[in-house]
Amino acid sequence: MRRRGQDFRRPVRRRFSIVFWLTLCGLVVLLFIVVLSRESQPSSRSILPQRTYTQEKIVDGLNITEEMLSADSVTRQLGDQIALAKGFVVIAKESNNLQFSWELSAQIRISQFLLSNAALRRNPLTISEAETAVRDMALLLYQAQQELHYDSATMIMRLKAKIQGLEEQLSSVSEKSSKYGQIVAEEVPKSLYCLGVRLSTEWFRYSNMQRKIIEKRQLATKLTDNNMYHFCVFSDNILATSVVVNSTALNSENPDMIVFHLVTDEVNYAAMKAWFTINSFKGVTVDVQKIEEFSWLNASYVPVLKQLQDSDTRSYYFSGNNDGGKTPIKFRNPKYLSMMNHLRFYIPEVYPSLNKVVFLDDDVVVQKDLSPLFTIDLNGNVNGAVETCMETFHRYHKYLNYSHPLIRSHFDPDACGWAFGMNVFDLVEWRKRNVTGIYHYWQEKNIDRTLWKLGTLPPGLLTFYGLTEPLNPTWHVLGLGYTNVDPQLIENGAVLHFNGNLKPWLKIGMEKYKPIWDKYINYSHSLLQQCNVH
Repeated sequence: MRRRGQDFRRPVRRRFSIVFWLTLCGLVVLLFIVVLSRESQPSSRSILPQRTYTQEKIVDGLNITEEMLSADSVTRQLGDQIALAKGFVVIAKESNNLQFSWELSAQIRISQFLLSNAALRRNPLTISEAETAVRDMALLLYQAQQELHYDSATMIMRLKAKIQGLEEQLSSVSEKSSKYGQIVAEEVPKSLYCLGVRLSTEWFRYSNMQRKIIEKRQLATKLTDNNMYHFCVFSDNILATSVVVNSTALNSENPDMIVFHLVTDEVNYAAMKAWFTINSFKGVTVDVQKIEEFSWLNASYVPVLKQLQDSDTRSYYFSGNNDGGKTPIKFRNPKYLSMMNHLRFYIPEVYPSLNKVVFLDDDVVVQKDLSPLFTIDLNGNVNGAVETCMETFHRYHKYLNYSHPLIRSHFDPDACGWAFGMNVFDLVEWRKRNVTGIYHYWQEKNIDRTLWKLGTLPPGLLTFYGLTEPLNPTWHVLGLGYTNVDPQLIENGAVLHFNGNLKPWLKIGMEKYKPIWDKYINYSHSLLQQCNVH
């Protein structure tokens, strides 16, 4: 091949020597090392980490200075000593060591004075200024911890003992309060006792009053007329029963269609008869009977009367000595064995000619016309009642012992409870379904009080289980005798129930609800004034 000419040859490439490249690499490495060493050197700024904006706000809010954040802050040391000393002051006082408590308090004041001066001059405390105070406080704290054993464990134990003692006192006071409250609630006020005595005297003094009541009874064909509105009240409280009758009459559109069937005991029979003879209630018919007239109420038929013959039952209700007083007094109230209280389960037998009645307790006030109750369709049920579990906890498991297999196997624990006090009873269905027999069955099963303990509502819940028709809640408003009730409910309620211990005729009654009851009493009545009823 022929070679190119001199002018047309490629230029020769110049190559750097290996020494050059080694030198360049060394310089780069050296530069990298220098940069790293500079970055690793501590900053000349504060060694404290930078605080965030939130931390700055917290520090400002707590009034913390930079000096207090340092590890050797004298201000913070004094503050810590003061906080600990205050705790020891409490322990010293609890231990009745008043001298040591005074010494600690004095030293606390000295330390607080130093801190106040430092804050006023806006300069932190120096070690020389606070040395004496810190040392003296440290000596006292050492004495408290080492010699007097005032440490956190001791403080906790003392507080626990104090709390336990207070809880025992509270339990004792609560028990006494419950006991005395129950006694007060069951006592008859002197004025009502006086009224009963004066009425009895009037009844036996004036024979014309007795003739008048006999004539009334002979003319009262209304007593068995099922076209009338029949109400029944079983009570030994004359004034309370009068309020029930009077409030029903005054708020009725047809008072002459109303018949009240009252049952009381032998003691109050004459007084009750006298009161409803000398007073009129807008044409309402009132019939008074005494429970002793019902000869069929005997121990061979009535389980409650049979139980009263049992020595253990009598001891439980009337002596209270068979269980060391463990059972609350409310469970031992003899009224729960009173036939006046249990007569509600025998209404078809008390009034054999009636088909439907409205049962009212003696602690209610009626403020609406109740005649629509007699046209309510109970859908084949026996008992029309207002349920109480809509906004409260009153379900079956609150009244009955569901650890008992008999209860557990027959009743839904979440079934809704209802209230006695205003009940519509279909006596035709009652007789057809033998409801009184159901009541007898459960009452006999509870002779040892293992199914329930208190009152007539639990056996009522068992007896009318599956036989109760819920009514509109406005028909029966409860709670005026123990709690605050929504004013709107009171305004719309047809029957207001003072259930609970705070009855309106007692001094312990709730003052704000007493006017509801008072307006149906004529306090200008001569007999009420003579007995100072007000």
